[in-house]
Amino acid sequence: MRALALLPAIVSGSVGFDVRADANGHTATRAAFAEHLARLRSRVRDDFTIVIQPPFVVIGDETPATVNQRATNTVKWAVDKLKQDYFESDPTEIIDIWLFKDGTSYTNHARLLFNETPATPFGFYSAEHHALIMNISTGGGTLVHEIVHPFMRANFPACPAWFNEGLGSLYEQSTEKNGHIRGLINWRYKGLERAIRERKTISFRQLTSMTDTEFYGGADNRGYSQYYAQARYLCYYLQEKGLLVKFYHEFAANAKKDPAGYDSLRRVLGEDNMSAFQKKWEKFILDLRAP
Repeated sequence: MRALALLPAIVSGSVGFDVRADANGHTATRAAFAEHLARLRSRVRDDFTIVIQPPFVVIGDETPATVNQRATNTVKWAVDKLKQDYFESDPTEIIDIWLFKDGTSYTNHARLLFNETPATPFGFYSAEHHALIMNISTGGGTLVHEIVHPFMRANFPACPAWFNEGLGSLYEQSTEKNGHIRGLINWRYKGLERAIRERKTISFRQLTSMTDTEFYGGADNRGYSQYYAQARYLCYYLQEKGLLVKFYHEFAANAKKDPAGYDSLRRVLGEDNMSAFQKKWEKFILDLRAP
């Protein structure tokens, strides 16, 4: 097994895992990472590289330099930027991020290591194994999306699917602007544009009131892509108006009284008439240029 930044990453003074939670919000101890690493060694082939990037452990079958670069430039970058604006606490558990170099490696290792057949060519989260399992050849966008979810569970466990997936999917294609993470227009735009032109969007009251099962489309996945797109581009609108971070914190603080987030959304937007706002939002979306 090749190793980059293993024990040095654990004992580094800038990380400091000697206490339960350090100044950076890391909750796993040095001993916990060492124990976790020992278990991984029994499962990982010699041609894999492991990089500890708190609160994750990154494991990949690309070159050591490439795995290390992804751990720093994608995982650490995303974690730092998400915590800067949204999340105070790390996930309590150590989560593995498995980065497989291509579709064949991804499919084969998902079956071999996790007894799972991927339902998506991009990647997925296995709650049973506390692992993100990714086909990294498709790009890092899905990885950043999936990183949002364990942080949301740790900081806002009552978050409904519409906002959890809306925020995650916002950062499927993202960049840094003025020192902060920023979502960009992505492939979900075209489907939403079509739904708006065909008058098939749903009201924001309906979107925010959906159960997780309803949002994810039920047994037939009906509406699945559209709901994701509408939630993503509501988050995009809030971002472009400078309101997204404010909305997250207000929603999280008031979730007991407003579990759907609809009232918080109205307050942050300053909108009394949400039907009129939806028309304004749809015009804003149509005025965007698809990638």
